[in-house]
Amino acid sequence: MEGDAEMQQGIALTRKGQFQDAIPHFLNARGHVSQEFALDFNLALCYVATRQFDKALETLTTLRNGGSDTAEVENLFAQAYAGSGKPNEAMAAVESFARMAPKNEKLYLFAADACMEAGDYNLGLKIVELGLKSLPKSARLIFDHGMFLSQLDQFDVARDDFQRTQELAPGSDIAYIAGAQRAFFEGKMQEAAKIARQGLEKGNVHFLLLTIFGEAVLGSGAAPGQPDFDDAQAALEKVVTEHPNFAGAQLSLGKLYLVGGHVDYAIARLETARRIDPRNPAVYSNLANAYRRAGNVEKADEALASLSKLNLEEKERIGAAPGDRKTGYGSRAPRPPQP
Repeated sequence: MEGDAEMQQGIALTRKGQFQDAIPHFLNARGHVSQEFALDFNLALCYVATRQFDKALETLTTLRNGGSDTAEVENLFAQAYAGSGKPNEAMAAVESFARMAPKNEKLYLFAADACMEAGDYNLGLKIVELGLKSLPKSARLIFDHGMFLSQLDQFDVARDDFQRTQELAPGSDIAYIAGAQRAFFEGKMQEAAKIARQGLEKGNVHFLLLTIFGEAVLGSGAAPGQPDFDDAQAALEKVVTEHPNFAGAQLSLGKLYLVGGHVDYAIARLETARRIDPRNPAVYSNLANAYRRAGNVEKADEALASLSKLNLEEKERIGAAPGDRKTGYGSRAPRPPQP
């Protein structure tokens, strides 16, 4: 059937992280497939991934009302509500999927990631703590617990979580990420780069580890032409090639290109980061610098104006929002497709 072919094409694009491109295929397949649940679930996933939260909630409500309420559906509800700034509704959805699948680690991680992206660290902390009740030795949940505490200015407590992560999963990618992240938060850029390099050399080629390595090398003051600088560039280029929707790596590579004097390349990466993560202040400050160096004063002023507007909106949002909400430190990993 033509509808089934459209749906399969949409699923293939979703698995590649090309969520926006997948949406038209799912819409074209609606009403013409035998697996309506799979179609609507994947459509909702794409809406969440592209931050079209109202459309996601509408699609998910159709699934729920149709008797197709699963732990995965409730997880997408949690992500959409978190992204929409509705913490109470998000937590209710988390509690629902926790009752259905209390030991499904990925569901807690996906919901926590949505909170990190939304800047709602208090909600993210609650979600992770709920998950740890059923999975007390989950290294990844403990790592996320430390990340949320760090964002809430409780790094002294978070340090124990990073240490615990390393103890629970020695030699794993998450252990090296935790060690490098701990050093990074402490401002020890050379140590962070060293730990990340050790993990990479042992075969833990995780894109977050590659990104931390690149950012730490840049933060340590490495200069163009030095081996570390070239290695950092190669690491970040690998990330953006394999994970083009990861704004954090696009931003870091843009900054590195700028330091290296490749202004046009830097602008291209920074504009990509802005498209993916338009509410990240670091994108605009670096864009303004890049455009100024390119001699484009008008574009530089536009970036600074966007930064000022964003800072004002964020200040007003934080003042009106309940709980602890702060400006995000930058995008983390893109949410991977769910089965």
